[in-house]
Amino acid sequence: MRASALSEEVSIMKILLAVDGSECSDAAVREVAGRPWPAGTEMKVISVVEPPPLMAMPDTWGPPTDYYDALEKSAQGQAAGSIDKAMVTLRSRMGQDLPVTGETLRGLPKESILHEAEKWGADLIVVGSHGYRGLTRLWLGSVSHAVASHAKCSVEIVRCRAV
Repeated sequence: MRASALSEEVSIMKILLAVDGSECSDAAVREVAGRPWPAGTEMKVISVVEPPPLMAMPDTWGPPTDYYDALEKSAQGQAAGSIDKAMVTLRSRMGQDLPVTGETLRGLPKESILHEAEKWGADLIVVGSHGYRGLTRLWLGSVSHAVASHAKCSVEIVRCRAV
């Protein structure tokens, strides 16, 4: 009876892996793929497509009517490719026994990652870090810093090694 009570207490570990197709994102995938995860672990790979910025244009000129659609389609394709690449790496290194799903989200990366982690009930969020400093970090922001600062679960930030 005691053994069955212990097995009921074992919970599924949920790992949310956010990818963007960058080398730093690939480093995070390799880090996750190289670990022995406990039985029952589930992984979800996400990539976030940011809405294209709206540009103020004079009435006499503007981008073609399909400009924003083309940007969106391109970003969706890149996000799907990033997810597929990550899932291939995870499955090739960890086998088919580990449930891995993928999803493309739309919105601001910081907010979307945090929202998805909470909605899905993630125990761990893994993100790559570009390691930006100074004005570049101020201008571009740091997704990894925002996620680490505001997540309601554990966060692992994987740094890129200098090439």
